[in-house]
Amino acid sequence: MMNQTSSISSIMPLDKAGNNYVYSDEQLMARFQKGDENAYIELVNRYRDRLLNFIYNYIGDFEISEDIVQDTMVKLYQKKHYYREIAKFSTWLYTIAKNLANTEFRKKKQRKITLLSQISRDDKPYDIPADQPDTDQEIQSDITNKIIRKAIDELPEKFKTVILLRDIQELSYEEISSIIEVPIGTVKSRINRARLQLQVELKHLRT
Repeated sequence: MMNQTSSISSIMPLDKAGNNYVYSDEQLMARFQKGDENAYIELVNRYRDRLLNFIYNYIGDFEISEDIVQDTMVKLYQKKHYYREIAKFSTWLYTIAKNLANTEFRKKKQRKITLLSQISRDDKPYDIPADQPDTDQEIQSDITNKIIRKAIDELPEKFKTVILLRDIQELSYEEISSIIEVPIGTVKSRINRARLQLQVELKHLRT
């Protein structure tokens, strides 16, 4: 078995089972709190893509999602001493990201209201650019993805959040409960209701 030295260069990627690191997130955070900058880099590498996926599915804008992930990592750096190991690190980090995403989501809604107000006063025509996939299969896949994304986007926010955390990010009920601060029973109920609503909205895709 590999010895754990003070160097984070000894950290290994996921094993063949796909779920074990040499250092846990919590161990890395403890090292980072003691001044190990390499531990911070490893945490960023572990969570950057996962958070980007979560936030993009929530916000729907890639560039803004990248900014939110960057802000999340900055807060991780600045607020490292606020973390206590009584909480799972991933739960703590997702909570930061979700709060930032919620703030941006509210801004986005306000921008949409402002834009609609401007459009109503300006009747000039405008073009909507669109990418055109090369093959019929790509076209169908693109259409299907847009339909699914639209169905998720149209869920009530409390349902949308839990479905993204559970079915896209694959977090546990306990983690989701901690992130959104509601009982586990409520989490399960919201997930079930969200899935039922999506099944109704997307049933035509199965025909």
